[in-house]
Amino acid sequence: MSKKPSISDVTTTRELFSIMPLENAAMLRDEMQKNAKDQVMRELVSSHHPVNIPIDRIVPFDGNPYKVLENEEMDELVQSIRERGVLNPLIVMPKKHTNDVYELISGHRRLFAAQKAGKRTVPAIVYNVSRDEAAIMVVDSNLHRETILPSEKAKAYKLRLDAMNHQGKRTDLTSTPVVSKLRANEELGEIVGESREQIRRYIRLNELHACLLNLVDEGKIALRPAVELSYLTKEEQRDVFDTICSEDCTPSLSQAQQMRKLSEQGKLDMDSVFGIMTKPKANQKEMVRLPLESVSRYLPRNTTPKDAVQFIEKACEYYSRYLNKKRDMDAR
Repeated sequence: MSKKPSISDVTTTRELFSIMPLENAAMLRDEMQKNAKDQVMRELVSSHHPVNIPIDRIVPFDGNPYKVLENEEMDELVQSIRERGVLNPLIVMPKKHTNDVYELISGHRRLFAAQKAGKRTVPAIVYNVSRDEAAIMVVDSNLHRETILPSEKAKAYKLRLDAMNHQGKRTDLTSTPVVSKLRANEELGEIVGESREQIRRYIRLNELHACLLNLVDEGKIALRPAVELSYLTKEEQRDVFDTICSEDCTPSLSQAQQMRKLSEQGKLDMDSVFGIMTKPKANQKEMVRLPLESVSRYLPRNTTPKDAVQFIEKACEYYSRYLNKKRDMDAR
């Protein structure tokens, strides 16, 4: 009878998995670090074979730019994991200076849902990568999402560009290089489908006060006005937020640019913020909207929307004359 190989006899990945249970992630990593004969095999094991890791040994990636929202989609994910488990393994990396603790690279929503579903372990693939490589993986693993909040893009783009900078790639967003060279933000723009200028705008959102950034996420402040507001001091930004709340208004691009200019001159205070914000905007003139079906029976057939407006204006004019004439007759 042939003797079952021991760890010291292992020469291939297949042999390793024939003698060691994958369920014990900690044992797997420890034994590989102590006894595996070459780094290539260790990387193959950690990179390509999911292992079950206790949830309490996984911590979020430090600087993770993405939010985990408790919404209807999360409820559906929790129910799916409760019934079928986590189908797609998480991606983690060993956390430095710890014993059997892992930092989460991809799968923050799945981890949260697994916790809510009452799971104690989750399948994960362990990668031995540098922090900068992990940061790029964190960002890229979420680029496929249909909806990414502006605040998430702001943090994600900055995180990735910082990582690229640490790896020796250019990330200067303002100056023009002497030699022709693909800039890191242009490279990122190609990856995410954004222009170089749009990448710069999103990164600038990191300078916004949290209260204003939340309004950007909610769609109440557009991107370009938000960028202009990011150049105000934090106190000035708070004044803008207070005015938004008290007057139920949001700044246009022109208004945000006016406030930025005053801020740069050291002249922006609460009174000037209030004055600028409460000034009527050209696109905020009061309008009356009529359902088409309520007036269509009075309009000639095949009337265009433009002609319909003119018809209604004429009708109002004639009716106004009628009322004035009737008023004059009644007064006699």
